[in-house]
Amino acid sequence: MKSPQLLKGVIEGAILKIISQKSTYGYEIYQILMQYGFKDFSEGSLYPLLVRLETKQYIRSEKKESPLGPDRKYYYLTSFGEEQLESFTGSWQNLVSSMDALWGGIDDECL
Repeated sequence: MKSPQLLKGVIEGAILKIISQKSTYGYEIYQILMQYGFKDFSEGSLYPLLVRLETKQYIRSEKKESPLGPDRKYYYLTSFGEEQLESFTGSWQNLVSSMDALWGGIDDECL
């Protein structure tokens, strides 16, 4: 995704979706984002977003022992986070549907 503004609009929803699947820690979230094509998202941008999501009470965190060094901060979705994810999902699906209709309904001759 090349547009920073477009990425900014969807990344919180993407992070909530990842955390909704299982408790996870920051670097693992970053790796999953990379795996799904969010190549323009920097790891350094992730941690302030996690803090913001926690401040909004969409996620909570808990430190746990790591088998490979220092403790890790694991993130969990809260009930507010579930509601936000549901709202985001509905908005996203409406947007995708509208864009699909626009792309499929407009040809060069209409413009």
